[in-house]
Amino acid sequence: MIEIEKTYLAKSIPPEALKGRSKEIIDFYIPPSRAHPDLRIRKNGDEYEITRKIPAGDGTDKGKQVEMTIPLSKEEFESLSQAPGKKIHKIRYLMDYKGLTAEVDVFQGDLQGLVLVDFEFENPEVSDAFEMPDFCLAEVTQEQFIAGGMLCGKRYEDIRAELEKFKYEKLT
Repeated sequence: MIEIEKTYLAKSIPPEALKGRSKEIIDFYIPPSRAHPDLRIRKNGDEYEITRKIPAGDGTDKGKQVEMTIPLSKEEFESLSQAPGKKIHKIRYLMDYKGLTAEVDVFQGDLQGLVLVDFEFENPEVSDAFEMPDFCLAEVTQEQFIAGGMLCGKRYEDIRAELEKFKYEKLT
């Protein structure tokens, strides 16, 4: 499946997002020896899966990735999550925004203070026509440091200098 998405640094957390649906997400990226692992084991609320994401085509298509996902049982997830890996913990709030779903990711633990907003699109035309919401600060879709596989195992302090380039202020 080809995924078309845009990722933004949040300027603020929309109050309506915090009142909406939410789920806890715990990701383990493996193998830990890779700078940017592309294999992810995920607890997504009460669902579990293993996903591999790789750039679509030659990798130049902005925001497009090939995503392959296999559902897992809770027992499979618990077993696989024992493998050496890098962890990310976040609460994802789902909010309706102009006919789309905004995924507002509020990071926990070592990345507390980081808030990202993702939008997925059905085709490139909708993505190209989309305007950044006012609760977002900057688009970071193509910024390598913000990819899940690059964030895993990091602390907020590890990415502070990159965030400051966008004048990002830690959110609480």
